[in-house]
Amino acid sequence: MVNTKMLDYFALILIFFVALTLFYGVIAIHDIPYEIAVRRNHPHQDAIHVTGWVSLFTLHAIWPFLWIWATLYREDRGWGMQTHTGKEKASDIDELKQQLAELKQQVEQLQEEKK
Repeated sequence: MVNTKMLDYFALILIFFVALTLFYGVIAIHDIPYEIAVRRNHPHQDAIHVTGWVSLFTLHAIWPFLWIWATLYREDRGWGMQTHTGKEKASDIDELKQQLAELKQQVEQLQEEKK
């Protein structure tokens, strides 16, 4: 026959192991949005990290919103679902260069008129 005291100790160790695993599991899960924010170079990564810790006190009720917040931003396209190709950016830069040249010309003309 199996010693019941030994089974009691085994059950106690098992309870501690499960509790410890759940505790560290919750800690690891709460940090997922922050890790996403870091990889995406999110401008609010510090706020997301703090909110992740706050979500522990709300039993992760706000965690889905935190995950959405972290995944909405991407460095290559910004917020939302816009897509920017390199051609669009190059044409914008060319347009800005042209406007800058025109402004410089206008400033030079105004300085000449002052003289």
